[in-house]
Amino acid sequence: MTHVTDALADTGLADTGLADTGPGQGRSPAAIVRALFLLTKPRIIELLLVTTLPTMMLAERGLPSLRLIVITLLGGALAAASANTLNCYIDRDIDAVMKRTSRRPLVARGDSGAAIRPGEALLSGLILGAASTLVLGLLANWLAAVLADGAILFYVFVYTLGLKRRTASNIVIGGAAGCFPVLVGWAAVTGRVSIWAGVLFAVIFFWTPPHFWALAMKFRDDYAAANVPMLPVVATPPVVARKIVGYSYVMVAVTLALAPYAGWIYGACALGLGAWFLAEAHRLRGRIAVTGAGTDTGSAAGEAAPAAPMRLFHLSIIYLTLLFATVAVTALLLPLGRW
Repeated sequence: MTHVTDALADTGLADTGLADTGPGQGRSPAAIVRALFLLTKPRIIELLLVTTLPTMMLAERGLPSLRLIVITLLGGALAAASANTLNCYIDRDIDAVMKRTSRRPLVARGDSGAAIRPGEALLSGLILGAASTLVLGLLANWLAAVLADGAILFYVFVYTLGLKRRTASNIVIGGAAGCFPVLVGWAAVTGRVSIWAGVLFAVIFFWTPPHFWALAMKFRDDYAAANVPMLPVVATPPVVARKIVGYSYVMVAVTLALAPYAGWIYGACALGLGAWFLAEAHRLRGRIAVTGAGTDTGSAAGEAAPAAPMRLFHLSIIYLTLLFATVAVTALLLPLGRW
C-alpha cells in the first residue's frame, strides 16, 4: 500500500541506529523485531496515513467514529508494512549495491551476518498482509480489505517485479500503488468508491513522479550502479526537469477538480499550494538550464546544483501534507454550510 514508496525510505537507513551485532554475538529477539520493523519503512507509512484520515473525513463530511478511524489506519498501516517488507525482500540484491540502502536490515552485515534472514522477511511480509486483510475485512468492510490487498499485489508484482528494473515509466505506473490508501479510506467509510475518491487517487498519482524524480536526480548514480532505469538515469537533466514541471501542472489541475465537492475554501487553498509547488518546479528547471547540464546523463547537474532536486523533494512532502490537511479542515466545515 505504498509508493510514496521508496521515496522516503530510499534516502537511507544510516540514521536508524541499526548497529552491527559485534563479534561473537548472536541475534537477540529484540534485534530481530527491530530489524523487521525497519523493513516496513515506517516513515513511508506515516505519509500514507496522512492521506487516509482526511479522505475518511471528506467521505463522512465530518469526523468518522473513532473506532472506524483506528481500524482503518491500523489496517492500512499493516498493508503498507506488508508491501514494504516484501519489496525489501525482493530488492535485497539492488539494496546491497545502492549506497543509501546498503544499511537496510536484509543487506547490512555485521560480524554475525545480516540483521535479518530473507525467509524471516518474507514470512513477516505475508503475515502483515494477512493481518491487514482480517482487520479491514472483519472490522470495517471487505471492499476496503480487497483494495488494501490490491495495493500490496500491485506494488509487489506490477511495480517491484514487473516495472522497476525494466522501464523508465516504472514510477509513473507503479506509483499507483501509493494512491490506494485514499480508496481504502473512502471505502471504509461509505462501503463504495466514488468519483471523488478517484480524484484524490489521481492527485497522488500525478504527485508521485515529480516527488520521486527529484529524489532520483539527487541519487542518479545509485540507480545507475544498480541498473535500475529511473528516468534521471536514462534521460538528460533538462528532460527530467521538463517532465517534472509537466506532471506538476497536471497534478495541480486535478487538485482543483475536487473543489466542487470539497468547497471554495479548499479550492482557494489548493490553488495557493499549487502555485507554490509550480514555482519550485520551475525553479528546479531554471537551475538546471543555467548549469547547461543538458548534454549528458551523468551527475554533473547534481554536482552543479546539489540542493535543487532535494529542495523540491522535501517541499513535495510538505505540499501533500498541507493539501490533505486542508481536505480535513474543510471536511469538518462542510456540515456547517456552503464552504
